[in-house]
Amino acid sequence: MLTCAIIDDDEINRLTLEHYVELTPDLKLVGSLADGIAGLTFFREGGKVDVLFLDIEMPHLSGLELLRVLTDPPEVIITTARQDFAVDAFELRVTDYLVKPFDFARFTQAVQRVQARRGGAAPAAAEAPANADLFVKVNSRMVRINFEDVLYVEALSDYVNIVTAKQKYIVYTTLKALETRLSPFPNFIRVHRSYLLNTQQIESIEDNTANLRGGHFVPIGKSYQESFYKSLQRI
Repeated sequence: MLTCAIIDDDEINRLTLEHYVELTPDLKLVGSLADGIAGLTFFREGGKVDVLFLDIEMPHLSGLELLRVLTDPPEVIITTARQDFAVDAFELRVTDYLVKPFDFARFTQAVQRVQARRGGAAPAAAEAPANADLFVKVNSRMVRINFEDVLYVEALSDYVNIVTAKQKYIVYTTLKALETRLSPFPNFIRVHRSYLLNTQQIESIEDNTANLRGGHFVPIGKSYQESFYKSLQRI
């Protein structure tokens, strides 16, 4: 069992990483911190972990600045939206460098690298749970959504519309970011440049349009049709 901590000033990114940790049996989360100062305090007060998931761009104290002041840092996996810090990061002997948004498979690969460096067996990835309760930020509230109930997700510029049978949630994120977050769940498939679809909610398909429960319709884009129909054969 590897203990781990997350340091990231973006709440959605922290929640995504927390979920990935939860899906990995050989990881145990002991801290999820919102900035570099909180991370520095954690380590100076005796906090210890085997692996640290660390963002770079944070107010007051960046991830790289934090690494430079730690006397005995753990294995570090950088999680950042920027590619141009890679050279500086690897000079600080980080184990891996993940560029957001990254999926669960890439996350698992990074954890396996930690395990290999420590001389142990690679951790096994857990299967996605049948019921998946995740938090999303709606305005100023964190809302729990059971993604089994989601019909589809629609892109709206810098927002997405998460549609269930009973309610719609407007969430400030991109469709790509949410697709990455849902990657452990094989029933969520990109079927259009603007739509993610829950295949468990399909009642029928006609003229490349998915007819969903409750009278909802989602178009299946031409460039997505081949992969979509193949995926239905595997479900």
